[in-house]
Amino acid sequence: MMDKARRKLIFALDVETLSEAKHWVTRLRGRVGLFKVGKQLFTRCGPEAVGMIRDQGGDVFLDLKYHDIPNTVAKAAVEASRLGVKMFNLHALGGKEMMSATAAALSEHWEGRGKPLLLAVTILTSMSAEALREVGIPSSPEEMVPRLAQLAKQAGLDGVVASPREIALIRGVCGPDFVIVTPGVRPLNAAADDQKRIATPAQAVRAGADYLVVGRPIATAADPEGAALSIVEEIAAVMEAF
Repeated sequence: MMDKARRKLIFALDVETLSEAKHWVTRLRGRVGLFKVGKQLFTRCGPEAVGMIRDQGGDVFLDLKYHDIPNTVAKAAVEASRLGVKMFNLHALGGKEMMSATAAALSEHWEGRGKPLLLAVTILTSMSAEALREVGIPSSPEEMVPRLAQLAKQAGLDGVVASPREIALIRGVCGPDFVIVTPGVRPLNAAADDQKRIATPAQAVRAGADYLVVGRPIATAADPEGAALSIVEEIAAVMEAF
């Protein structure tokens, strides 16, 4: 059970340099399931960051949130998949045509064999209803997230990235097999930082999250390895109770 729980934990490599990234991969390899490579690290180090993690025996969640015209995103997605990542994402707000074109391009390239998970970002966990109104979206995150998730499923995507607060809503419209990756996860008593819609690891797994993204609560802990183990134990306890 502990190994299954470990595979659900994604550590966010929100660092500046390849050496810093390698430091964390070395420390946490075998303690987390995947390493998230986002815009900061990828912009600085590019595909080399992904290659380093894979060389160290780790799996990668490439978090670049592609959002462009359909043809551009589809081509970028194929190149991302060639890096050997386990999962990557695009923005659901790019629309159904963009998502459908990307899903089709991946399926054609991989012919159904070993294709990485293609996920859609719904509404960022840093955004509140007020922030959505500021950009002209009158609906709340609770209304927008399941709507975008359902659109992503219709477009042929494997799952979404969404706040733990909307997991149950997504399950209601997309079913039990739709993958949900959940950022905004904070252990009890951890700082919320810039996240608005958060939950503990236990709450997120109990709600139905498949993967949890955790960064600062592990990286800033006095004992990062121990912090990761504590989260895995919390996940395992919930899984055993099911």
